[in-house]
Amino acid sequence: MSEYTQIFRGTAFSSKSPKEVLVLKDYLFCINADGMIEKAVAPEHVDYQSLLNRYQEKENFHQLADGQYFLPGFIDLHVHAPQWAQSGTALDIPLYDWLNTYTFPIESKFSDLDFAKEVYEDLVNTLLANGTTTSLYFATVHKEASLLLAEICAEKGQRGLVGKVVMDDPEQTPEFYRDANTQTALADTEEFIIAVKELAKSTKQGVYPVVTPRFIPSCTDGALKGLGELAAKYDTHIQSHCSESDWAHSYVQERFNKNDAFALNDFGLLGDKAVMAHCNFLNDEDAQLFAETGTAIGHCPISNAYFANSVLPVAHLHEKGVDIGLGTDVSGGFSPSLYDNARQTVMSSRMLEDGVDPNLSADKRGLPNSRVTINEAFYLATSGGGESLSLPIGRLQENYTWDVQIIDTKIPSAKLPIFDANEDLSDIFQKIMYLVRPENIREVWVQGNKVHNRIN
Repeated sequence: MSEYTQIFRGTAFSSKSPKEVLVLKDYLFCINADGMIEKAVAPEHVDYQSLLNRYQEKENFHQLADGQYFLPGFIDLHVHAPQWAQSGTALDIPLYDWLNTYTFPIESKFSDLDFAKEVYEDLVNTLLANGTTTSLYFATVHKEASLLLAEICAEKGQRGLVGKVVMDDPEQTPEFYRDANTQTALADTEEFIIAVKELAKSTKQGVYPVVTPRFIPSCTDGALKGLGELAAKYDTHIQSHCSESDWAHSYVQERFNKNDAFALNDFGLLGDKAVMAHCNFLNDEDAQLFAETGTAIGHCPISNAYFANSVLPVAHLHEKGVDIGLGTDVSGGFSPSLYDNARQTVMSSRMLEDGVDPNLSADKRGLPNSRVTINEAFYLATSGGGESLSLPIGRLQENYTWDVQIIDTKIPSAKLPIFDANEDLSDIFQKIMYLVRPENIREVWVQGNKVHNRIN
């Protein structure tokens, strides 16, 4: 029998499919030195009792207390790391004004590495405390500060996918905050990629460089073409914004006479390691292209309510075979919690299905078959995110990473309303998804290492 680095015992919830949650009652999870789930053992399995006898009294055996449960670590597919400094402000103005009045000025401050360190350390700590074990980050145009964010993720144990943002078009970017020119943008991106790949060699959970054109309006054709070539040369992840709002969607149509999806594809910026944020205005041809190329959507429901001018039709896009995960879009989304965004996913989908204009009759008011359940929102935050990034994360099953949140439903300051000792575990799962606050997240583990421990 194998020697395991850690053994965990308790009840876990994991996605079986987009609509089904698997309840793993009183399982043993056997973790190897690489932080992978080497074996997941049900109580009725022939090895269960022998494993208990062998490990139960050892220091590396972890037994959940009554009222505690395992959930996979959450995967945030869209975080603007520097915008943590402005989170919760200026959400009542149009996107274009928001960028130029608030966002670009705050991001320009990240040339100061002391300021960048203060913000980025606080952000990574906050996301871990909210159960987010993997984050896909937009940094800024600054190569040094972007590398600093990757180093902070490596140090604190979060799996960080970090992009040095490229925005080189002087017509759509402010003079005080842009890449000096196209050549500099591409050279800095390549140096950043090489540096992060070197850092990854000594980072157990992995850090990854991400090719990151901010969005088409911010970039020249030369930058977009060069970034596509760099992504292919180094086999990196890719991220950008796609068809987010009326303004952004229309701008690309006027510039290229095609939608964002096809324009990005022409530059080599779609693929199975690409995640495009928002995508609210994808049509069926765009969706088919996403499905064919393996490109994923980072769905940001709270941010969309403020800036996207529409609701993403998650159910429809899933039917088209498009991979979708969940994102906070800090700070277009005010909350760093994917729990909040999972809840908003459900609420937005219900509003899309039912419609919101009471002056229309019920049969004309909404978009049929649009609703998403909390099970599906959980899938987006976990398995959907892992599949979107093409990484073995987001599920509590063999050959996946031990990335988990330990949820305590009996915290006095945040006790969940569970009064029946025999309450159905599926109902308890739903209460967790709708009611958990950061206080309930007792521990967070990434790649078999504890990275967060709530004391009180």
